[in-house]
Amino acid sequence: MKTAFLYTERYFAYDYGASHPLKIERLRLTYELCRAYDLFSLPDTDLIETRPASESEILRFHTPEYVDVLKRAASGQISSDFSFGLGPGDNPVFPGLWEWSQLHAGASLQCSELVSDGKALIAFNIAGGLHHAGARHASGFCYINDPVLAIYHFADIGKRVLYLDIDAHHGDGVQWAFYEDPRVLTVSFHQDGRTLFPGTGGLSEMGRGEGLGYAVNIPMLPATDDYVFWEGFKSVVPVLMELFNPDVIVSQLGVDTFLDDPLTALELTTNGFCKAIAYLTEQGRPWVALGGGGYNPSNVARAWTLAWAIMNGLELPDDLPQSMVKSLSPRGQAQKLRDPAHQSPWQDKCRRRMQECLDYLETNVFPKIKTV
Repeated sequence: MKTAFLYTERYFAYDYGASHPLKIERLRLTYELCRAYDLFSLPDTDLIETRPASESEILRFHTPEYVDVLKRAASGQISSDFSFGLGPGDNPVFPGLWEWSQLHAGASLQCSELVSDGKALIAFNIAGGLHHAGARHASGFCYINDPVLAIYHFADIGKRVLYLDIDAHHGDGVQWAFYEDPRVLTVSFHQDGRTLFPGTGGLSEMGRGEGLGYAVNIPMLPATDDYVFWEGFKSVVPVLMELFNPDVIVSQLGVDTFLDDPLTALELTTNGFCKAIAYLTEQGRPWVALGGGGYNPSNVARAWTLAWAIMNGLELPDDLPQSMVKSLSPRGQAQKLRDPAHQSPWQDKCRRRMQECLDYLETNVFPKIKTV
């Protein structure tokens, strides 16, 4: 099994701003932890330098007018344009935002190329997964929607794609891009949109036209823990895998679902996250794995390092490499690679909500998916 990890130091020429919750530095922390565990010297692993996406590649989804605004914003010609979602707050204008977007999108396209060409079974872009951007607007820290570009790479060559999003925020930009397209099955586990941005992802969002049934949403109550998440995951994803029989999986692996993430209210840990990664690895299908949310940098580095190890069939020791202890334990607390087990005090309520979701999907959504 060949795997590929996409990365470049050029990411760190760009910065959303000191007060912004999305810290690009978390990518370096992930890379350094993987390197400290010696995960880039495995015989069937490639560490590949990221290339920027070309303007023509980005125009496969985004509009020319929007691309022009991004380029002008990146060069300092405009400080905001709220008609395109740019300005103070979630989507600030900063020097090089176009170039940053080209890099993370280019890495996702590289992943798709490696997988479709048979050069890797699994390709991982930790900088990707910016799933909120629309064709002509920025949203939720996202300027270019790299998951959509990665999916189009496969759909354009006739492949059926299962897009699986486990970020705390609904994968709205990807869902809407393929809402009428039965070639792409979008599946999103997320905190209920009534309690969190972007406010979408309800059970009744099932697709439209030929795509009816090909959008699947599992809105989880705040305080949902590993047990409830996994109960939902194992009841939904294997069924969809069998019904839809995708040629390739594209996943968004956000870890803002974790207990101590500062922006969300779910209560997952590395334990539930790793079960999902292990399941996807065991499928043996071509897989493009993308990063996503996560606003506690230690959580990001530990979870994505665990994911990369699982993708490569490795069980890592729980003690952190000594060189990484200080950077992963900024407040001096004892830190392990994996989180301890956690049970939410609201588990019963969350389980009842999950069962309601599963009952709805079984009755209203699963029957609409054509088995191949």
